[in-house]
Order: sequence, then C-alpha cells, then structure tokens
Amino acid sequence: MSVKKTAPPFPPTGWRRYIWRAPIWLYRLGLGPLLGKRFLLLEHRGRKTGLTRRAVVEVARYDPEQKTYYVASGFGTRANWYRNLRAHPEAVIQVGNRRYRVQAHFLDPEASADELVRYARTHPRAARELARLMGLVFEDPEDEEAWHTAGREYIPFVALQVQD
Repeated sequence: MSVKKTAPPFPPTGWRRYIWRAPIWLYRLGLGPLLGKRFLLLEHRGRKTGLTRRAVVEVARYDPEQKTYYVASGFGTRANWYRNLRAHPEAVIQVGNRRYRVQAHFLDPEASADELVRYARTHPRAARELARLMGLVFEDPEDEEAWHTAGREYIPFVALQVQD
C-alpha cells in the first residue's frame, strides 16, 4: 500500500490545546480577516450540552456557484466539531468578517477522496502537514492514488453550504 497509518490522531491536550485554539481568539477580537479566506470560524452546537462551541478549520475549497465551503476533519471522525455537526448539522461560519448560516453535509468516502486529491494538488505543503497530523505516511507524496486512498479511508470531508 502506498499510504499507511502509523498512529491514530488525537486532538491536542494541555498547553498545546491553548495554542491550537488561539485562532478562535483572533475572531473574537475582530481580527478574523487576518486569517484570510483559507480559514473559517465554525460555530456549532454541542451534541451533549447544546451549548455553542467554536473551532477554526481550514477551507480546502470554496465553490462559489454552490456557495459551499469544503473542510476536512484533520482528526478524522473523532474531532468534536465533526461529531457535533453530525448531531446538529445547522451551524454558523465566519469567513474574514462575514458570517453565514450553513447546513453541514457529510461527504461519502469517494467524494472525500476526490476532495483530498484536489486539495493535495492545490495545496501540497498543507496536504502533507494534514497527513502528518493524521499519522499518515506516504511512500510517494506525489502519488494521487495514495491521496485518494487516504481520503477514502482516513480523512472525511464536510460541505458547509450557505443558506440564503
């Protein structure tokens, strides 16, 4: 196999969690535009508490015709924001200083695979970092079939469609 998983991904804990969540404070301070259009603030409802939760995620792709933002779950299906959206797919996102109500749609494994291949082509360095975060090792990082396998098996994508 041209891609293998070395370890399951775990969200950061302790002091690393504070660093990981620092971009949320940029948005809270009105500095979200500094992150450009490559990141968005996702406000969603907690699956157990019902409280508002926040996460900053990278935008893998934006489709202006469909008004849809595609994001990958770097921690797979174990990410809290991913599990919360599964329970409550309605959310609000902020891109720069613009806020939108969105509906989350979970891509099937084949569609996730296609999105990851597109992402790896468009943002090769960021894709390699995402793979490292997920504990994935590629024999050849240029092998699109390996990226397809990684998207199908390990890295789920979510489409956040803006509601009018």
